Amino acid sequence: RILSGQDLWAQGYSEPGSGSDLASLSMRAVRDGDHYVLNGSKIWSTLGHHATRMFALVRTDDTGRKQQGITFLLIDRTAPGITLKPIISICGTHEFNQVFFDDVRVPVADRVGEEGQGWTIAKYLLEFERGGSFAGGLLRALYARLHRMADAPGPDGTRALDDPLFVARFAEIGTDIDANDMLELTALSAVQSGGNPGSVPSSVMKIERSRIRQAITELGAQILGPEALRWYPERPLHDLPPQDAVAEDRLVAPAVYLNARSQSIFGGSNEIQLEIIARELLG
Repeated sequence: RILSGQDLWAQGYSEPGSGSDLASLSMRAVRDGDHYVLNGSKIWSTLGHHATRMFALVRTDDTGRKQQGITFLLIDRTAPGITLKPIISICGTHEFNQVFFDDVRVPVADRVGEEGQGWTIAKYLLEFERGGSFAGGLLRALYARLHRMADAPGPDGTRALDDPLFVARFAEIGTDIDANDMLELTALSAVQSGGNPGSVPSSVMKIERSRIRQAITELGAQILGPEALRWYPERPLHDLPPQDAVAEDRLVAPAVYLNARSQSIFGGSNEIQLEIIARELLG
């Protein structure tokens, strides 16, 4: 059903007050016969308003170490007691949501692993979220869009590509994209051979792809100059009348810049990734 598009899954990890410190999550799951009864909320559930299913971390025990009381559940997003509150992001789009659970019943059969194993399962999945999703193609598409904008004359008739400082930064980003491709191919080889990306490579790739994407969008905003401050209230932007490619690139550039700010936060902030790398390599 995932491959056919019948099911779209949302992630239920973060909670208000439990983001980077994910182990502090508090959404309760109380066993009641063959079901768990869930109460609490999850936040930043990307595309949760389109999702049919959710995988979530819930607290089944609050004694001992906080990581030991976490369990992994698969949830029917249309189950009674689930409501969503849209979160409009800084770029003006409805991408995120807060999801509320009010006495939601989830079959015990929809638990992954045993009670208390959720933290271990989630860490394993996060390796694939950070290091198993390959961003090279998207980064190159954004880079091509940036090149179109830089090669087109601006309102004053000059091109960004005529500025040697801009060209140097543009070339540096291109080199970073090439290096990121090598990192991703190395991780892909590990996955194809039946392994997992590994915590350190995953964290490095997560840091790099967010840094590159933000760098591309920063140059896009630089090309626009003061025009980058203009706000178009229409959403979604793709519903606006078609224009030529460069005009559309310039139209979306401010929103893309703002959206890219989240790249270094979601999936575990870049600061958390640096801690993971340091812990693994330095002990």
